[in-house]
Amino acid sequence: MRATAIERAVPGLRIVREYRRAWLWPDVRAGIVVTALLIPAGMGYAQVAGLPPVTGLYATIVPLLVYAAFGPSRILVLGPDSALAPIIAAAILPLAHGDQDRAVALAGLLAILVGAFMLVGALLRLGFVTDLLSKPVRLGYLHAIAIVVILTQIPALLGFSIERSTPWDNAAAIADGIARGEAVPVAVALGAGSLAVILVMRRLRSRVPGVLVAVVLGMAVVAVLGLEDQVAVVGALPQGLPAPALGGLRWDDAAALLAPAAGIALVAFTDSAVLSRTLAARRGETVSGNAELGGIGLANIGGGLLGGFPISASSSRTPVADAAGSRTQLTGAVGAALVVVFMLLVPGLTRYLPEPTLAAVVIAAVLTLIDARAVRALWRMKRVDAVLSLLAMVSVLVVGVLEGILVAIVLSLLTFVDRSWRPYRARLGRIPGRRGYHDLSRHPEDARPIPGAVVLRFDAPLFFANGGVFADWVRDEVAAAGPEVRTVILAAEPITDIDTTAIDALVELDEYLAAHGIRLVLAEVKGPVKDMLRRYGELERFTPDRLAPTVGAAVDDVTGTFRGDLGAAGEEGSPGAGTG
Repeated sequence: MRATAIERAVPGLRIVREYRRAWLWPDVRAGIVVTALLIPAGMGYAQVAGLPPVTGLYATIVPLLVYAAFGPSRILVLGPDSALAPIIAAAILPLAHGDQDRAVALAGLLAILVGAFMLVGALLRLGFVTDLLSKPVRLGYLHAIAIVVILTQIPALLGFSIERSTPWDNAAAIADGIARGEAVPVAVALGAGSLAVILVMRRLRSRVPGVLVAVVLGMAVVAVLGLEDQVAVVGALPQGLPAPALGGLRWDDAAALLAPAAGIALVAFTDSAVLSRTLAARRGETVSGNAELGGIGLANIGGGLLGGFPISASSSRTPVADAAGSRTQLTGAVGAALVVVFMLLVPGLTRYLPEPTLAAVVIAAVLTLIDARAVRALWRMKRVDAVLSLLAMVSVLVVGVLEGILVAIVLSLLTFVDRSWRPYRARLGRIPGRRGYHDLSRHPEDARPIPGAVVLRFDAPLFFANGGVFADWVRDEVAAAGPEVRTVILAAEPITDIDTTAIDALVELDEYLAAHGIRLVLAEVKGPVKDMLRRYGELERFTPDRLAPTVGAAVDDVTGTFRGDLGAAGEEGSPGAGTG
């Protein structure tokens, strides 16, 4: 049944209408399991962002409920994220000047601005921006984020603190603290033990979340042995519900946060959309990128208005919900409700939660961002991509998280330009008995060039950056082929577009070839390219006799005969024959 206009705006209504009784227990069960991750992860990422732990719970409850109504994905679990936390800290802490209440207000404003950017993006249908970050660049960026977060959590894991600065300064401060004996043995034992529990249970693929076991054991050890005075603990949470916390803000605060908000919006949407799209495809569903922008944008605005900070889809909690059998967004709503119950009924429980265990939870989560197998695959398949991934990682570590986002985008765009600037190109020939025309360099023993002609293929659109490269390459191939060449046949099917700069380069090439007694023939030209030539007035130059329907037809015209090595049914000039 097709969704109504209201249901397209509020996807949760359609889920309610289509909901099946058989989904109820899987959704509730998944909500219970995910809650074990929502509480410690939310509190941990709040601390990474330089905010009170309770704000991480506010940033979990409200976005989950808002997204359950307005989000298009049936599986995403939203909340504080390891990739966003250091960016949030970099944006708000310099403006807060050590005032925690002001930091909370700035974080809420930042979330509202992030949501506003996403809503504008949804209205402008900018869901395609997920393609701005290529896989190698995004991989390097995530690896850098993992390193940044780990370096902020190691001191808490070891029981001491440092002033946060650049990754290099943090690493030096950690080494200095260890050398001076500042590590607390009890904290080290709790932190290392918690991390070991999480990683071992993850390795064993336990159905019981390792995070839950580590948190329960950590609190039990502190409570039973009375270690509250020997190791830092989270402490009891305020008893209450999310509430507005935007006091004391100024217009210049909004201006200062615009650039970070735009970067966070891009990163949050990119990560969320990729996760949403991947899981939806696995379930045989589809998710609109523009609808995802709108849903996550509204979730950020809701969280920001009620004491939270910017959030995105969780790459650790979402797979847990999926593995627990979640069917719809009721899972997120159940998780949000259980967090509220926790805060209202047993807020004092966290007075025994050791900060080293919380640090272990965060470190274990960001370790999932490191994909060594993908790095090895990049190095094996295409070393240029592996180098780009490394450059993206180093840029974040050297120039900072916010600037690193821009560098990552620029690297992705430069990768695209480079591949279009220097695409694969080939001189084609015949292989006796085989249809089509084939790359001479890949078939040096079998393929034969066309006598008196050079058949060339350039596998990219022609535009300002590669028009000159294309023309120079054609000249070089003609010169290498020898003085007997009288025709150049361009297999133009891969050329899907041409701009005015490239048309000038094509005209200059044609005039150069004509001056040397060589005729340029364009074969299999796309309709849009013909339209550009027509609008530019160049179809008077490239008359129908110079626009061949196929490469085979152009070769037949040059040689004056049909191919005889394929039989009558396989003549290359016949309809349907093309380039190989």
